[in-house]
Amino acid sequence: MHTLDFEKPVADLEAKIEELRHISDGGRGVNIANEIGNLQDKVDRQRRHLYGRLTPAQKVQVARHPDRPHCLDYIDALVEDFVPLAGDRCFAEDQAIIGGLGRFGGKSCVIIGHERGHDTDSRIKHNFGMAKPEGYRKAQRLMNLADRFNLPIITFVDTAGAFPGVDAEARGQAEAIARSIETCLSVGVPLVACIIGEGGSGGAIAIAAGDRVLMLEHAIYSVISPEGCASILWRSATHAAEAAAALRLTAQDLLQLGIIDQIIAEPIGGAHRKREDIIAKVGEAIAHELAELGNLDKKTLLAQRREKYLDMGKKSLS
Repeated sequence: MHTLDFEKPVADLEAKIEELRHISDGGRGVNIANEIGNLQDKVDRQRRHLYGRLTPAQKVQVARHPDRPHCLDYIDALVEDFVPLAGDRCFAEDQAIIGGLGRFGGKSCVIIGHERGHDTDSRIKHNFGMAKPEGYRKAQRLMNLADRFNLPIITFVDTAGAFPGVDAEARGQAEAIARSIETCLSVGVPLVACIIGEGGSGGAIAIAAGDRVLMLEHAIYSVISPEGCASILWRSATHAAEAAAALRLTAQDLLQLGIIDQIIAEPIGGAHRKREDIIAKVGEAIAHELAELGNLDKKTLLAQRREKYLDMGKKSLS
């Protein structure tokens, strides 16, 4: 498993434990099991200490950890009979955004999410989760489909941002993102978004403007990456740690600001440590929110969603 730089002291202890597992006491009467147990207790204590006081910059590292569960991991575990739907009916298929129909908790729904990939080939295939205009137009098409057939929408947000290439800009990247946000806000069915890793810029907001926005404990959500912010304000990406603190991009900050609605606790060490546990927790949280939203009629749902986002704007001006 990939080790983050601030985890090195813990990684060194884990390496020592692994060494002990492969040796015997050599007849010296040393109790290897006890030694391993003591070291494992120390590892657990150190990891709890580290993850109990992560800085914003360290949370950025955890949110970007390559072993975190991605969109397809959640779909595979939580959604039955998933049928992916491809293409925006205008230009092309964009593999950075996965979307389709499936059964969540036994009920039909539309699922949309960013997919980063888990190895070199799949990351290239999915463009590292950075969608082009056709990806956001596909998301719009699927949200409108959900609206037409009265199906709830679930989105999984995990992207560094929309693809910044010249070809994407030439095909109307900004307009596609704006239209996708507009569609999120106008559909008359429940929309629950969950930020499972990195929620970067408009590329994240395009499918995250829901009735409920859930966020994993060590995920991040920001208008710009810390490196991008530092490059603009300090003219150097080396100030990324300062930018991360200033951006208030952690789940705890965003809950306090009213940008998100709930934080889903992660295992000690991050979501990648106990993938099945965190996926199950996310499923429970989404199911709870959909059950509450399912009791609202279309008029009430739209009115509450409108007020939710208008209130954010009012708070930012006060």
